[in-house]
Amino acid sequence: MRMLNGKTAIVTGANSGMGMATSAALADMGAVVIMLCRNEKRGKEALNQLMEKAERKLDLMLCDLGDLSSVNTFADMFRAKYERLDILVNNAGFISLDRQITKDGFERQFGVNHLGHFLLTLKLADLIPCGGRIVNVSSGAHKTGKIHFGDINLTKGFNVIKAYSQSKLANVLFTRELAIRMKKRGIAVNCCHPGAVATNIGISRDTGFGKTVTGMLKPFFQTPEQGARTAIFLASDNDVGRITGEYFYKCRIARSSSRSKDMELARRLFEFSEELVEYKSSLSRP
Repeated sequence: MRMLNGKTAIVTGANSGMGMATSAALADMGAVVIMLCRNEKRGKEALNQLMEKAERKLDLMLCDLGDLSSVNTFADMFRAKYERLDILVNNAGFISLDRQITKDGFERQFGVNHLGHFLLTLKLADLIPCGGRIVNVSSGAHKTGKIHFGDINLTKGFNVIKAYSQSKLANVLFTRELAIRMKKRGIAVNCCHPGAVATNIGISRDTGFGKTVTGMLKPFFQTPEQGARTAIFLASDNDVGRITGEYFYKCRIARSSSRSKDMELARRLFEFSEELVEYKSSLSRP
């Protein structure tokens, strides 16, 4: 186990599932972990649960990745409280059978899974030192994904697979492009597929819809701790510091779709995303 004493980490979606497991693991290695959560009540419950089992340096901070103003506010609050960010794990994920939109009018899966994390990462990028790590949790679903530039919010022909796979492809393309732009700074940017994991993703917070099906399938899924292993590995393993821009599964570089390796597409998505979030990054291609 690599010790992370003196390191500061952010884990998004830290109140449950893989985010909670990742927060616990990084804290157990000695890092100060900021648990970034949307809901204060659930965040506090998760924080208290993690603090009951061990002495950990954890800090709950709130941010709604589906609200760009919230992301900007969080970035300002983080900068006022911390001087550096060594590890950023973009773990939070959203999936829905019906079409929903964010506060800013984006299709919610693309808005949360990609745009929220995109803006968060760029707003904090200058705080990440040489040797820092950025980990984007993607999915094997990216392999069926396409970026619908002409209808990014999927106003026509929406379905959950089309929306989710678009957002997960965006995660991989963002990883590839960001890796190029940050390589000269010595920062490793990688993404991963966690596998089939029993988490609360896809369960309605309001109605509980999806809980019964998830419960039935749970014996066939990995636990959140098992699913988080690759993200934890990318955030902490010494050897990974020399690898950037790759897609991992089960702690190894894995095959991704040919579309996810299209660097012209990655550049186009990066610049398009800058326009959508109305934030121009200082990071340029070498």
